[in-house]
Amino acid sequence: MNESIKKVVKFGGSSLASAEQFRKSAAIVLAEESRRFVVPSAPGKRFPEDEKVTDMLLDCHRLASEGRDFSARLAAVRERYELIRTGLGLAVSLDEAFAVIEENLHKGCSRDYAASRGEYLNGILLAFYLGYAFVDAAEVVFFDEDGIFDGEKTNRIMAERLSQLESAVIPGFYGSLPDGSVKTFSRGGSDVTGAIVARAVMADLYENWTDVSGFLMADPRIVRNPQPIKLITYRELRELSYMGATVLHEDSIFPVKLAGIPINIRNTNRPSDPGTMIVPAADSYGESVITGIAGKKGFAVVHIEKDMMNQELGFGMRVLQVLNDMGMCFEHLPSGIDTMGVVLDEKVIAGKEREILAAIARATEPDHIEIEKGLSLIAVVGRGMIKTPGTASRVFAAVARAGINVRMIDQGSSELNIILAVEEKDFERAIDTIYREFIHA
Repeated sequence: MNESIKKVVKFGGSSLASAEQFRKSAAIVLAEESRRFVVPSAPGKRFPEDEKVTDMLLDCHRLASEGRDFSARLAAVRERYELIRTGLGLAVSLDEAFAVIEENLHKGCSRDYAASRGEYLNGILLAFYLGYAFVDAAEVVFFDEDGIFDGEKTNRIMAERLSQLESAVIPGFYGSLPDGSVKTFSRGGSDVTGAIVARAVMADLYENWTDVSGFLMADPRIVRNPQPIKLITYRELRELSYMGATVLHEDSIFPVKLAGIPINIRNTNRPSDPGTMIVPAADSYGESVITGIAGKKGFAVVHIEKDMMNQELGFGMRVLQVLNDMGMCFEHLPSGIDTMGVVLDEKVIAGKEREILAAIARATEPDHIEIEKGLSLIAVVGRGMIKTPGTASRVFAAVARAGINVRMIDQGSSELNIILAVEEKDFERAIDTIYREFIHA
């Protein structure tokens, strides 16, 4: 068996939406012998008004569960695969697979089973087209009785199974429960499967092929033509993903991070683009000291003031205990000598504002307490900031010149990111202003 470099490649729904996209994806796989293990998603949209196959299958399940006729919807799903199969000239039949799916829908199969069949069917077609072995994910990806992913069992069994194969296609998105029934990850979970496979075979690289050429430094809906991110660390990605930058399923970072395997985000439609490389660590940084900017709206801050707060034993603990007792998580916890701010999601506290204030007041007896709503958080992230003096002052000077009032500042102990809160009306302008401060168009 070839023991040279190994790559795991995952293709998103848009990369496998049609016969034409299948050809592009297969050409990418076959262009390098190292691309030995492939993880497909279900067919995505071919054009903006189109439907994703997973949504069509879920509609079949809904109709079946309501006792209604789902035959037309299942026929539409079948037609999607027939267009791919005939468009590629494949002498493989999906008749038996569709017969089983139809029978299981009539028998009252689970929603997860129905949702998973898009990847399953695409896996059969792609394996046949590539000439690779097909490995049903239900045989190598496992969840426990509570539906929680069993990483160690999966890694052990998958590693053993794939070590016997030169190359294979493993459908993304699903696995199996102890009773053998199908269990899915959350939507976008094919990214997770790709990372699991990469860890199991100890790949040198996990390539995630999608319809964008990697990450951008800022949201293109806010910043015009933002520059691409060439290299980013797992920690930086975590910070940006938390703040709403979405290209990769967040859970998919952890299996490869555990094994120290880099991820390369690539564009199926522009395979020559280098994309974004995600690495465990990096000493250097590029032309800019910041790696990216991301943010979200819809936050509130509980402002607490009390003289000599810093000398009062357990003050912060009592505040957090109140939130814990109310089943609430906090987002950030900026503090000063006599002040403390607790940042919360507005949706979580909706209708409970008075209750929160009263409970914290009873627990801490503050001099002043109030809730400020309508805030947005912006994270400026970059490993270069750690070694570059004056980065924070540049951020705040730029925002001040734009006439934007900063309502809160929070910088992590790692100095990897600076988070500022501004009013929601200033959100887009603040992001654009910060980007322009560091990136000269």
